[in-house]
Amino acid sequence: MKNLKAILFVGLITLLINSAIFAQATGSLRGQVVDSLGAVIVGATATAVDANGKEKSSITNKQGEFTIGGLAPGNYIVRVTAPNFGLYENAAVVIAAGKREELDVTLTVEAVSENVEVAGSEGVNTDNENNASATVLKEKDLEALPDDPAELEAALQALAGPSAGPNGGQIYIDGFTGGRIPPKDAIREIRINQNPFSAEYERLGFGRIEILTKPGSDRLRGQAFLNFNDESLNSRNPFALNRAASQFKFYGGSVSGPIQKGKSSFFLDISNRQTDEGAVVNALVLDPSFNIVPFQEEFRIPIRRFSFSPRFDYQLNDKNTLVVRYSYTKFSRDNQGIGDTSLPTRAYQINNSENEIRFTETMIINPKTVNETRFEYEVENSEQTGDNSIPTVNVASAFTGGGAQIGLSYNRANRWELQNYTTTTLGKKSQHAIKFGTRLRNTSIKDRSENNFGGTFLFPGVTGFSPINQYQQNVLGNNDPRFNPSQFTITSGNPLADVSRFDVGAFITDDWRVNPQLTLGFGLRYENQTNISDNLNFAPRFSFAYSPGAGGARQPKTVFRGGIGVFYDRFSENLTLQAQRFNGSNQLSLVVSANDPDPIRRQAAINLLSQPVFTLNGVTNVPTAAQILATLPQSNTITTVASDLQSPYTIQTALGVERQLPFKTTLTAFYIASRNLHLLRTRNVNAPICPTNQNCN
Repeated sequence: MKNLKAILFVGLITLLINSAIFAQATGSLRGQVVDSLGAVIVGATATAVDANGKEKSSITNKQGEFTIGGLAPGNYIVRVTAPNFGLYENAAVVIAAGKREELDVTLTVEAVSENVEVAGSEGVNTDNENNASATVLKEKDLEALPDDPAELEAALQALAGPSAGPNGGQIYIDGFTGGRIPPKDAIREIRINQNPFSAEYERLGFGRIEILTKPGSDRLRGQAFLNFNDESLNSRNPFALNRAASQFKFYGGSVSGPIQKGKSSFFLDISNRQTDEGAVVNALVLDPSFNIVPFQEEFRIPIRRFSFSPRFDYQLNDKNTLVVRYSYTKFSRDNQGIGDTSLPTRAYQINNSENEIRFTETMIINPKTVNETRFEYEVENSEQTGDNSIPTVNVASAFTGGGAQIGLSYNRANRWELQNYTTTTLGKKSQHAIKFGTRLRNTSIKDRSENNFGGTFLFPGVTGFSPINQYQQNVLGNNDPRFNPSQFTITSGNPLADVSRFDVGAFITDDWRVNPQLTLGFGLRYENQTNISDNLNFAPRFSFAYSPGAGGARQPKTVFRGGIGVFYDRFSENLTLQAQRFNGSNQLSLVVSANDPDPIRRQAAINLLSQPVFTLNGVTNVPTAAQILATLPQSNTITTVASDLQSPYTIQTALGVERQLPFKTTLTAFYIASRNLHLLRTRNVNAPICPTNQNCN
């Protein structure tokens, strides 16, 4: 399947306060200053000196970060000073047009160490105040975002915009894929759509969100918050007779500080969210006299979420730093499945817990080379409980009653991820920023599913009778086959299934500053995984940024940039789990349909569907799986993975131009085209052939 999407972004105009990477013809320098224990240094002075001796300075903020914008392309000497710390000086910093240099500095009393990391960003990247196609959010920008983690994630995805891939954009937390969004007060910085064609990342860059959490501070600091709301502040649901009870409480806080002076620091955040939502059931049912009457009732839906996350930063020596972060999240929802036309008997409960521990070790090999090793281990338990001892009765557009068809179901996943990345610069003026590395991931899942073990009946309505009238006639004892349910589905067999998946990704990138006018980005990524046989997943990437006239006497005002790349999507472990569960022997998914195209099977199905007895108190004489298999031996649905399945991938191209306008504004226009190939689909290989001269749609 081939799918072509073209998205045109024109007229994204934002206020430009600091110089942006690739957003205008000048360059910029940004970084963070910390001490030997990893705590940020507030009030340090960072100064960039050009070849003519002209200086530009910036003072680090409360996060220890500085930004020096409006730097003309060329070589710079960068000095960082702070009271009671030694001088830091780097004479090999090169600023290119439309490029942002990342320079993180560690100051100590006895010695100076530096961590130089050149960001290989080929897309439009801006600072906080200059939102083009990429955005960096921190400090005041973060304060404007929602406090609730779920609302925060939705807001960030809206800022990132749509992604062309089948699985959407990807969220990284401290360099790791997956995991829950941390509380807002634990976030140091958020980067959106940065470096969209980098081979470091597996999925499309447009729509990618990177979240960096806060380190410990140099002195004890803390904050707390409380949000509250209830039904007295809200209006009544127009479909409810009364205002449903609801309440929202969200509170928590954070504290950070040093543990051992010169060695270690900590950051701790904790939050608790208690939400009582109101659900309204607005259905049509039968009263004791078998009359059709409306049913309206309000219910309380309790939702609870608790999170706890400490982070520890430890300076092993003058070249090695260790960061350890643990995260615990507990989540519960009661009275799920109730609302609209779904009756209270359908209620079920959800309980989730998640434990994560992450290690990051950073080693400065030399002033131009940094190696980073990351390891994550995650245990996630998800449990659902609901009644599946009685069948579900689905009367279309009227009500859905009976059991929830959940039973005792759980999903227990163990995941680990190992990364090792190296960043270095080559050339006399560090024209080449090289980054390469490997990522290994493994997932093991133990799953128990009793979904639809009690069975589900469907009343869709027939000619001259609405669904509720069809059901009413059946309950009244009308033996006309038209008033029987048109379909019955049931699952039986072994509810347990295990699955695992291992995948590997390796990459190398080179951001080459050809001259002050032109930067080229080259990258190659390779991916492979178990559970499918498609192994040759090579993903080349290329990008460019060109600024005519950069490096001359006058500052250019136009930057052209673009890129093209291949992005693969993985075949998820959940799809493998589904195929394993419904392989024809583990679990049986049986369908009895009065509309079966085969006349013999259709008559057998009609006979089975006339067997149940429907009353106001439930259903009796329900067909068993053994009866269905004896009557309809081919009624089982089997799911398999195609032997020739290929990994889906997207080819994405982007071309754009930015023009610096008067009044410190920038006009950005971008064209993005995406082509998706080998997309996954479900195909019914046993679909009957349409007879000649008949319309089977």
